[in-house]
Amino acid sequence: MDAAQNLPVAVIGAGPVGLAAAAHLLERGLEPLILEAGTTAGAAIDQWRHIRLFSPWRFNLDAAAVRLLESSGWEAPRPTALPYGGELVDNYLAPLAALPEIASRLQTGARVVAVTRAGMDKTHTRNRDTTPFTVRVEHADGETRDHTVAAVIDASGTWSRRNPLGTSGLPAIGEDTAADRISAPLPDVTGRDRAAFAGRRVLVVGAGHSAANTLTSLADLAREEPETRILWAVRSDSAAKVYGGGDADGLPARGQLGGRVRRLVEAGKIELHTGFGISSLKSLDSHVTVEAADGRTLDADVVVPCTGFRPDLDILREIRLELDPAVEAPRELGPLIDPEFHSCGTVPPHGARLLAHPDKDFYIVGMKSYGRAPTFLLATGYEQVRSVVAALAGDREAADIVQLELPETGVCSTDAGSSCDVPAAATAAGPDAGCCAAPEPVLVGFPTGLSHGRSGGN
Repeated sequence: MDAAQNLPVAVIGAGPVGLAAAAHLLERGLEPLILEAGTTAGAAIDQWRHIRLFSPWRFNLDAAAVRLLESSGWEAPRPTALPYGGELVDNYLAPLAALPEIASRLQTGARVVAVTRAGMDKTHTRNRDTTPFTVRVEHADGETRDHTVAAVIDASGTWSRRNPLGTSGLPAIGEDTAADRISAPLPDVTGRDRAAFAGRRVLVVGAGHSAANTLTSLADLAREEPETRILWAVRSDSAAKVYGGGDADGLPARGQLGGRVRRLVEAGKIELHTGFGISSLKSLDSHVTVEAADGRTLDADVVVPCTGFRPDLDILREIRLELDPAVEAPRELGPLIDPEFHSCGTVPPHGARLLAHPDKDFYIVGMKSYGRAPTFLLATGYEQVRSVVAALAGDREAADIVQLELPETGVCSTDAGSSCDVPAAATAAGPDAGCCAAPEPVLVGFPTGLSHGRSGGN
């Protein structure tokens, strides 16, 4: 960044990793410009505030952010407690964003629509490395403005772009026109979104723990609203991967959740349809008809897509990227996180060198850096930005020393395309309790359930 010392570093996204990047930039004497599309910091997490994370607080706090908070008198939460999404926002991200050092540099309602080099498209090479970046932003006041910055850290995540319901990576025919019948990926079935599900036919699509938790929440709802009908469609020929090992499971919480889903299916509370690869959706006045590739159909009032997420790369069309052809992560990182071979606990520490792209001083970090891989952890993202900021500050030695200590399996989920920290919906304690019934399940979460990292067919 020698040629642009007086320009800020753009941080796209004010989630946990984006704010951590800002904290590290401030410690290094660099100026962050934090651009958040939502109305508040942590806006994406706020949409699933009813969900409990698998990993305890000590894996969800960034060191530089904590140092900044503690200087204002903030008290850290108990490190072994498992936070809800809402607690992560209210007790950590909101106080961090409110600090004068961060608040003065945070623009909310600022949606980044493009990143490029100032005055040149991606085909131009001469003086490229010394040319500042232009970040085009649609602001809440209706204006579109260009911001000139020295470097860009894209921590915008993947929440805004879920995987489609259709097979082969494509939306099912008619999926777009049936959008009003498709819910958010992690609906608050028994709370905020109750009215959309009570007494209705609900089709849950997916074979990860997001699906399992949604199914058990729907079963809780159905006890109070008996007209609620629960349908479950998976692409694979069996739901065994979701059921897990039951009482013999190495992680009791996983066995509890999987065992409860199995019992609900066997009791007829959940209507399971296996081998159901969705080919089309037909939206009618009263419901939507979902058709499988083999011709079977299901009628539903609302569809819950538990199919994971993928990165939005459209805003980076004018940036020179090198992406792994399979998972759409940075090329050097892709083989290390490929869910065919890795789970959360087997991904090695990595920093600026592995995250670099041909365009100097541009980095994708956080969940978005993992592309379509589901094995991301917040702690991984924090180490990423520590290394990236060190590299931007010219401290290559610090950038190259990457260290990360994680439990091998204790904070991993099996949700294809979602963070390994999320989700683990809390349920009432008892014999049918879900994964978070225990008051202090230290490092209890879900490993992949497979020999490697993929969750199985959706």
